[in-house]
Amino acid sequence: MKVASSKVPARVVYMKKGLRKKKNMKQKMLENGCKSIASPQNKINKKNKSVTLKKNFKKKTRPTEATKSYKNNESGGIKTTEEGTQSLSKITENTSHEEVVKFKRLVKDIAPHTNGIQNLEAKDIAPHTNGIQNLEAKVNNNELIKKRKQFSDVPVKLLPKRKKTNKKIISTAADTKADKQEEMSVSFSDEYRGEEIQTLSGEEIGAVDTKDSREEGQKALLHIINPYSEEEFMRNYWEKKPLLIKRNDAHYYKSLFTTFIFDKILHQNMVLYTKNLDITSYSNGKRETHNPIGQALAPVVWDYYNNGCSIRMLNPQTFHRPVWKLLATLQEHFMSFCGANVYLTPPNTQGFAPHWDDIEAFILQLEGKKQWKVYSPRSENEELPVNSSDNLSQDEIGKPILDIVLNAGDLLYFPRGYIHQGCAVDNTHSLHITISTYQKNTWGHLLETLLPQALNTAMSEDIEFRRGLPCDYLDYMGIVNMDKDSPSRKAFIQKLGELVGRLMNFAPVDAAVDQRGASLMHDSLPPFLKKKDRICSAYGGGERWCEKKMKVINSVELKPDTPIRLLRRNCLRVVPEEECVKVYHCLENTREYHQEEPQYIELIPENAPAVEALIHAYPEYLTIESLPLSDEIAKMAVASGLWERGLVVTARPLNSQLDN
Repeated sequence: MKVASSKVPARVVYMKKGLRKKKNMKQKMLENGCKSIASPQNKINKKNKSVTLKKNFKKKTRPTEATKSYKNNESGGIKTTEEGTQSLSKITENTSHEEVVKFKRLVKDIAPHTNGIQNLEAKDIAPHTNGIQNLEAKVNNNELIKKRKQFSDVPVKLLPKRKKTNKKIISTAADTKADKQEEMSVSFSDEYRGEEIQTLSGEEIGAVDTKDSREEGQKALLHIINPYSEEEFMRNYWEKKPLLIKRNDAHYYKSLFTTFIFDKILHQNMVLYTKNLDITSYSNGKRETHNPIGQALAPVVWDYYNNGCSIRMLNPQTFHRPVWKLLATLQEHFMSFCGANVYLTPPNTQGFAPHWDDIEAFILQLEGKKQWKVYSPRSENEELPVNSSDNLSQDEIGKPILDIVLNAGDLLYFPRGYIHQGCAVDNTHSLHITISTYQKNTWGHLLETLLPQALNTAMSEDIEFRRGLPCDYLDYMGIVNMDKDSPSRKAFIQKLGELVGRLMNFAPVDAAVDQRGASLMHDSLPPFLKKKDRICSAYGGGERWCEKKMKVINSVELKPDTPIRLLRRNCLRVVPEEECVKVYHCLENTREYHQEEPQYIELIPENAPAVEALIHAYPEYLTIESLPLSDEIAKMAVASGLWERGLVVTARPLNSQLDN
């Protein structure tokens, strides 16, 4: 146990000495009749036209002269020119003599202390004028009214008063910092806090948003693969070979995710082992997972890290908005689910065994360094695999085609099927994020959906598919008869080939694609909404509760001439069913994969052309009255239904109706 010392710390003694010196100096100045203490240094300062102790003292003790020195406004003080005299005369019009005298004295007292304050107005002084009531209302009243009229029509951002609370705030400093990158080709954050009532400026309201979400997705990809063009990347690297980009810019991806954010997520969220987080290690050719049961508490996780274990966050988009924004933007371009994992590796350790994945992988190095070894697929059968591999040993993977070190800001892309392993180098940790896409998004997966439907249709419409098999086909077909070259066997195989060829005549290709599209809606992340998306849709516009008035305000309604468009190009999919048309969408998905059931709305077939028209018109707007339906009531009903589910936005915020 440490015992507190009775001695005064040296720092405190020094401060007291300094205060004592100031008091002694002040006392001497008073004794000398308010004159400064002459010194060689003071004379030097006067020659250099610097502010001397004498001048400073005069400013404090002779306010009248100090006020005069501001006559030409050289130091940013109170103006005493003709303009200032006129404004002072306005003040004294409707004010009593005693109040004017008090006001003038107050100006003289404040003037020496107003360096840098331009055009000090009466309203700035009013809070300090004891005994002068409603001074602001009396001074320049006409000018204030004019100013208020000028700005009365400009919407402002209203923020509700917040009570102090001990609850943890999940949003982080990195979120707010990333908001400032809105004008970049891709910005990783665009904060929205649900409790805020957001409005737009007049300029923003006038600017109709015609951005195409597919183009935004393309910009996000180009930002990742910069300086390569999309055409060059898709032609030379996509599904073909790895790509390494060295940037020499450690901050290129910095706003996306950091170790500090990792720690904050652990402290402020319910992060579960196995579902959200893995603790892994790889040593002596053996890969192990050390996941306990339950919540991943920060002290426990960091203890694993200090003992050489790697930490993998399986779905960072669930906890961190910038990652969600990037993935939701990219999926508009790829039209395939985009996911991510974040890997934090201690220095000089490795967390995973060599393996290949079933996804297209973009590795963005965020912090530190990591050595990567990449190996070609071992055979043609392992190129572009459907499933990921098991852990592989060093003996069965051969020599690497790439052996490089990624620094912060660098990118490494490799197609599915390429074997890889990464190890953090000495004396520095490694933090990287792997963005993945195109999992199970192949021709073969489309045929898995298509062929069963084609066969059902063929059997109902073509008698050849319903004819019986030969009675003796088991005698010459099967594994035991593979080596036999009988005429019956040749005829059987030939007939089967003819039927397979005819099968494509009954293949409902569009229906199968729609089924894939509906499945994509279930897989996808919900769109990341910007401020204008919200204010022009049911997410932020329309009715809301006013606590001050204790009633619902901002009542809005769609009109026939209201322009609308889809919220995102790929936010919905129209799928005809037997008795209705289902519009599958991703807006009500969570940021956790398949946490909710597929979401859809139902339409009668006669109203489906209205949705089709909006799809084909995107990114342009259509007025509700221009929708291709014969019934005006049906047009309004379809538009209102889409708006209420958040599937469409208006060109501008809807005007609120006055409520009696």
